[in-house]
Amino acid sequence: MRSPADLVVGPGGLDFLGRRYPCVVGRGGVTDTKREGDGATPRGTHRIVGMLYRPDRIPPPAPWAEPIGPGDLWSDEAQDAAYNSHVRAPYPCSHETLRRADPLYDLVLVTDWNYDPAIPGLGSAIFVHQWRRPGYPTEGCVALRRRDLHEIAARVLPGTRLIVL
Repeated sequence: MRSPADLVVGPGGLDFLGRRYPCVVGRGGVTDTKREGDGATPRGTHRIVGMLYRPDRIPPPAPWAEPIGPGDLWSDEAQDAAYNSHVRAPYPCSHETLRRADPLYDLVLVTDWNYDPAIPGLGSAIFVHQWRRPGYPTEGCVALRRRDLHEIAARVLPGTRLIVL
């Protein structure tokens, strides 16, 4: 049963606490068969398990948020033992840089998609983050306007459900 405190992503946007927010999903659409690199957003119920933020750009959005430092990365190498987890530079395997030059990852909600333990190849780094612009898809994440993301982040808690329809 859904709750108003769930983040529910559907064709009309993202619903949360009685409001609808415009959002975008992956360039590959929504899928039941997520794979690394397919650009799709996995359908289903996922939990928010972390919140990361750039302390040089924004204040902590919630008491439980963790700062993103210069060496913070996310492993996306399917054969790596640390696949789909937060790692630090220097890092020899394929990875995504969390401390980006653009503002997309100034604030990131981390989901439990394929998380702890990660199954090689089923996809990594399904985040909720800032969008580039309206209508511009992600690589599989859910993305929102900056102000909407900040409003939501101030109100979500660890374990909040992200339901992708």
